[in-house]
Amino acid sequence: QVQLVESGGGPVQPGGSLTLSCAASGDTSRTYLLAWFRQAPGKEREGVVGVYQDTGVTYYGDSVKGRFTVRQDSAKYTLTLQMDSLQPDDNAIYYCAADDRGTGSWWRATRYNYWGQGIQVTVSS
Repeated sequence: QVQLVESGGGPVQPGGSLTLSCAASGDTSRTYLLAWFRQAPGKEREGVVGVYQDTGVTYYGDSVKGRFTVRQDSAKYTLTLQMDSLQPDDNAIYYCAADDRGTGSWWRATRYNYWGQGIQVTVSS
């Protein structure tokens, strides 16, 4: 079992920045992927960034490339998402996710079997 807890969300003005953190605990040694997803009202859950734990290879969703940056601490217990140049389209609940089954594309929500509770990001003037 893996437990994931997100923190750092809140309101921000367009063009501003926000940092989200995901603290992972439990049996993290078997984790293949750690990722951030987001879900806006009426939309499907969207892959924001995925980090393969064995290689460190990282993939970003097209809508956030060049604006969002992910970092992971050396102990691999915390996944931090730095979000810059935020726009109203970034309004969503952001979720941290983990996968220990190893099958499927990183951007598919169905791949992940552990999820955090989610945290709201509101971009508004």
